[in-house]
Amino acid sequence: MTNNKNEPRVLALILGGGKGTRLYPLTKERSKPAVSFGGKYRIVDIPISNCINSGYKKIYLLTQFNSASLHLHITNSYNFDRFSSGFVEILAAEQTLEHSGWYEGTADSVRKGLVHCRSQHPTQYIILSGDQLYRMDLRAFFEAHLKSNADISVATTAVTREAASGFGIMQIDSNNKINSFIEKPAKDMDIESWKIPQESRGALPANKEYLASMGIYIFNTEALEKVLDSSFTDFGKEIIPHAIKQMNVNSYIFDGYWEDIGTIKSFYDANIQLTDINPQFNFYEEDEPIYTHMRNLPPSKINSAQMTATLTSEGCVITDCKIHRSIIGLRSIIENNTVLDGVVMMGADFYETREEKNTNKKKNIPTLGIGRNCHITKAIIDKNARIGNNVRINVDGKKYEDGDHGSFYSADGIIVIRKGAVISDGTVI
Repeated sequence: MTNNKNEPRVLALILGGGKGTRLYPLTKERSKPAVSFGGKYRIVDIPISNCINSGYKKIYLLTQFNSASLHLHITNSYNFDRFSSGFVEILAAEQTLEHSGWYEGTADSVRKGLVHCRSQHPTQYIILSGDQLYRMDLRAFFEAHLKSNADISVATTAVTREAASGFGIMQIDSNNKINSFIEKPAKDMDIESWKIPQESRGALPANKEYLASMGIYIFNTEALEKVLDSSFTDFGKEIIPHAIKQMNVNSYIFDGYWEDIGTIKSFYDANIQLTDINPQFNFYEEDEPIYTHMRNLPPSKINSAQMTATLTSEGCVITDCKIHRSIIGLRSIIENNTVLDGVVMMGADFYETREEKNTNKKKNIPTLGIGRNCHITKAIIDKNARIGNNVRINVDGKKYEDGDHGSFYSADGIIVIRKGAVISDGTVI
């Protein structure tokens, strides 16, 4: 964008979310945006990259829970050169003379951060979620917003009637103006009149007849200041339904892949789907890269392995293994005769020295990574886990109730090995 004073000045705000309880235990020591994804990335890299690829390089992240890991990642990853006016900065919850509490919701976090945002003199704000997987040309979204003369634009995606019960559903007219909003309509509720008008359907799938909010918005600055001059704390449940009655609120229908990865199951599925021959979300887009921390790691060393439908990150050492439909994260060490099937392994933050490995052996502690003769299926192995020899995880048909089981966590049949967990030789989970 040029420095012309008449040019729009767009400021991007990425919402870091709350405590991330649905992604626990991955969020026990880190915020949702800082959770590892796809072997070498963090979830937050997705919305940041969408902004950068669309030409919007002034970005604030609003977060308050377990933000140390996120701070470190942002500092190491996003440094624009001195000739650029771009930045990626974190706005953490803070106490001031005006307010002393935590963020109380999505809208409240933006309200409390406006004092910092105003210094950029934005004409519009793009507000994004920090825990969604998608590629969107935000410039096209913005141009549609300007063309509609809307005060607020809401990105929406078409969903089936069954799925509609899990979203905020928008009712639009033939010009894409939003007339009404309903939060998670019950499955037996008659919402026939809320179907997408034929004029707005385009090439949408025939079975997807309703518009769900994606939690992605564009606000004109005056509109944002006005709606936040209230006691409302949440955009989806309060701000948008209230604004529809008073302002021109438009729907931008997005027909690409979009997935909310806020639960263990959706997070696991989104990772594993990356191993498809033609994945719905593809990292291999030369013109639209996903940016992240550039590490000076060596190439992965595959001493001997049978690997199919697997993504392997930098710095791994894999010896005589069978790995299928899995994600192998940075610095992963996997020893011989181990079998992985449907495993999301996040890797490690460091390598152990020979002396440290010898000390571990004396103390009967497994080294970082996965030992010999292990068999692991349908599992997430968080960073810096130590899994000994002859360990079996999720292969013997044992069912666990969802929840905490000490060294591991169970959710929807997926076993999550905690960050830094020590799983002794011969353990069966």
